[in-house]
Parts: sequence; C-alpha cells; structure tokens
Amino acid sequence: MNRSSLIQSQQWLISILAITVLFFDTTCISAAQAKILPRLSVKRPPFLGEPAKFSEPVSEDFQTFYYNQTLDHFNYRPESYTTFEQRYVMNFKYWGGASARAPIFVYLGAEAELDSDMSGVGFLNDNAHRFKALQVYIEHRYYGKSIPFGLTEEEALENANIRGYFSSAQAIADYAEVIIYIKKKLFAENSPVIVVGASYGGMLASWFRLKYPHVALGALASSAPILYFDDITPQNGYYSVVTKDFREASDSCYKTIRESWSEIDRVAAEPNGLSVLSKKFKTCNQLNNSDELKDYLRILYAVAAQYNDPPLYPVTMVCGGIDGAPKGSDILSRIYAGLVAYEGNMSCYYTYIPDDSKTIRGWGWQKCSEMVIPIGRGDNDTMFPSAPFNLTTFSRDCTSLYGVPPRPHWVTTYYGGHDIELILRRFASNIIFSNGLRDPYSSGGVLTNISQTVLAINTVNGSHCLDILLATSTDPDWLVMQRKAEVEIIESWIAQYYVDLHAMKK
Repeated sequence: MNRSSLIQSQQWLISILAITVLFFDTTCISAAQAKILPRLSVKRPPFLGEPAKFSEPVSEDFQTFYYNQTLDHFNYRPESYTTFEQRYVMNFKYWGGASARAPIFVYLGAEAELDSDMSGVGFLNDNAHRFKALQVYIEHRYYGKSIPFGLTEEEALENANIRGYFSSAQAIADYAEVIIYIKKKLFAENSPVIVVGASYGGMLASWFRLKYPHVALGALASSAPILYFDDITPQNGYYSVVTKDFREASDSCYKTIRESWSEIDRVAAEPNGLSVLSKKFKTCNQLNNSDELKDYLRILYAVAAQYNDPPLYPVTMVCGGIDGAPKGSDILSRIYAGLVAYEGNMSCYYTYIPDDSKTIRGWGWQKCSEMVIPIGRGDNDTMFPSAPFNLTTFSRDCTSLYGVPPRPHWVTTYYGGHDIELILRRFASNIIFSNGLRDPYSSGGVLTNISQTVLAINTVNGSHCLDILLATSTDPDWLVMQRKAEVEIIESWIAQYYVDLHAMKK
C-alpha cells in the first residue's frame, strides 16, 4: 500500500471512530431535527500518527471464560429460562486468594465488545497489585461475543422478540449472576467486590451498587451522566460545556466557530454552493446539503471536547489551527485549518460514514428504548445552531424504526435521579462519582458529595473517563492525585469491610 492510500485508510478509520463516539442511528432522527446525538464511550479515537496504547489486559495473564447466562431474569415463562454464553475475562496474577479474602475488581462492560475497553482501561490492572485483587471483566449482553441464540448483533436487533431482552436491568442482573458464580466457584464468598464502570458503564456501576449491595461492596462510576434524564439536567448541558471548553481555549476560536454556521448556509445557497464547500473542505464525496458538513464539524468539536485529554488537548489543537490560519483568511478557511490541525492533512475527508458499526446498532436500540438522554440546543445558548430535543418527534421516529415507543421516564422510575441528594443521603453508600469538568457529559453527572460515602471527585481539567484509563508517565499531577484519592477511598471501604467481617465472625 502506498503512502497516499495508507493515509486515506487511516483517515477513514479515524472518521469511523469519531462518528462511532457520537453517533446515534440517524434513522431515529427526523430530517427536520438533523441531529446526531452524542454517544457514550470510554476512549477517544486516535489521531493520525499517534502510537496505540495497550495495557496489560491484552496479555496472556488474562483468561477468557463463558457463563451460561439466563435470558430473562424477571419472568417465569418457559422461554425466560433459555440461556446464552456470556463472555468474561479474568486475571489471577496479583490475586491474594480466597483464603486471604482478597478483593475482586469487576469491570462492567458497556456498549461495545469487551476487547475495545480492555485495551485502554487501566484502573483495575494498574491497582491490582496494590490490592492483591482478582480482576474480572464482564461483557454486556448483545455486544461482542455475548449475543443470545448465537446470532449476530444485527440478527438479534432485527427480531422484536429477541431485542426485547436487551436492557440495562437485564445487564446488571447478568453481572450479579456472574459475580456470584465466580465467588462460589473460587470459594471466595468473603472477598469484597468493587465494581468499576465508565460512561454508560459508569451508570451501570452506580446502579449496580444501589440494586445489588449484597453483591458489590462499592462502585467507581467514572463520567456517569446519571442525571441526564427527564428534565433533571438542562437539554443544552452537553453543548454548553463544549462551548465553554472552546471559549476558554480561545475566544477568537469560539467566535469563528459560532459565526461559521451561517456562512456555511450562505455559501451552500449560492449556485454550485455545495460544490464550492465540497472543494473547500476536500470532502471525499460531494456534499448533499449543508447539514452534512455542519454535522461533521459539530461532531469533530464535540469529540475534541469530550476527549480533551492531555498531553495533546484536542480542543487546543483545533483552536490552534483556526487561530493560526494565514492572516486574512476568511471564516471557512479558518474552520478548515482547524479541521486539518485535528485530523491531519489528508487528501480528502469523509463527512459521511455508513451505519455498519455493531456498537452503533446496539446503542441505537438502547437510546430508542430506555436511554433517552434529551440533549438539545436552544437559540444562542451555545456556539452551535439551535436544535432543541423534541420528544414527540423522537418517539415517533423510534416507533417507526423498532415498532415500540421509547420509555423516556423509565430510567428515573427504576433507578432514581430526581432529588438525588435527598434520596441517596440515607439510602446509598460506597459510590464514587468521578468527573472531568471539561467533559460535556459532566453536566449530567453527580458533582457534589451526597454523604460521607457517596462522593464526587472532580478535576477542573479532566475529560471523559480519563481517570480509569491506563496511567502513563506523562499524566499531569492533578490526574495522578484524582486516581490516588479514588484508590484511598476504596481502601477505606475494604478496610472497614474487614473490620465488620471480623466482628461478625466472633
């Protein structure tokens, strides 16, 4: 493969990953709304030329197992007892053993195959030696190799009866069964369990602790927007943080982006305007409308903000390109310079990616069933064009696609969320909600301590799920301190557990 072809292939991969990070099945959204909603995901896509980072979980120390999982935990019909193989992975390298009552760290898989998280999530492996902990990673049902009936994900989602078992409640019940099974198999009933999750998985971790306190001693919920349901968080919360990130990086960059949308529409309305835009932004395919380009740029800015990780700081990269454009450059030339700074100097840029990702399909169903996160934008409240979330239109389009309407209030009914400080103050314990305040999803997170054991750990400069990713030598001090605080809190939980266990054994 020649260098030009290699660069195009790399840029295609980057574009797919970027779309995957923020893609919600466009068939669920009306043309009038023209919205691609931000998707929850642990890691950001790589930049061109950036070396891949792999943690020890991909090593031979990790052993793969399958558990015969119950299809339906909440009914007693004959078909409910059907089982399917659910994948989980274990690492015994540092475990102190059942006789020492050494802890078990369990990573709760989210809306992707397990392998994609294991290559980057480092919190368990980085701290297993310190705790002498067994590591367990469990794959979410309907993703990766954990799909019922031996079907592909596409086949499972096409069948209305089969996809009906695809829910968060079923998923955390799966996790409970697997954890209890592992503890019994290893004679480790007295080993405390700490569940860890990130993004959607972070929501699952916090909900798991609330629903199954007899199974998990505590939970670390990284970047978990459990309050982005109903009207608890303002619709514009996500894009308000994106806007804040860019404005803090550069006011002139923020203003350029804000002014660019009307300029794109103005050029597109001229004769051959779409051809002019296609040429100016070097799109690999002719633009069909101005929304196609605007959605592409909006996704780019949102990805940059959501994963504004050190040491590269993508928002600074984009703004460096925009502000560093040659003197006298027009608005769209500056916007293009920001695109090049972020994605690299490519022969062309893909603004449209076909919906062929398994993760996209699975998350599309979850968003259209229960994970109804009402992200929208009002007039002049962000640097983006207005696009309010319309539940009526959303429900209509989801019903058209799947044959059933979403349940927009089910998450808060089943797990809670309203008046969370009042409710959880006396009810919950041993949950860490960690957030980076540069992460747009932090707008829907728990940002203040609820009690002495339901704690919020925030970093002003942090981004999405950064604290549970693989630690590196270049991590800034504030990130090192955030992780240190989390570890010390978990140590205190486990120490108190051993005290209580000893007292009960007397």
